[in-house]
Amino acid sequence: MKLLYFAWVRERVGKAEEQIDPPAGVATIAELMAWLARRGEEYAYAFENPKVIRAAIDRGHVRADAPIRGAREIAFFPPMTGG
Repeated sequence: MKLLYFAWVRERVGKAEEQIDPPAGVATIAELMAWLARRGEEYAYAFENPKVIRAAIDRGHVRADAPIRGAREIAFFPPMTGG
């Protein structure tokens, strides 16, 4: 699946996107963020507080307990603010 990173998540990870194949035991957005956080220092920094990171699966906003099976694209971004 394709992962997209936006704003400070992208800055911390050091890339805008990547293709991944998570392990079979990674079934939800929350589990995916935890798995990513263990991939290296930059990911640990980006996902150190997963409660503030928002996610979308195939361009639809989802909660942390959303299943990732069948997802083509998952995006991670900080909360949006109005202005």
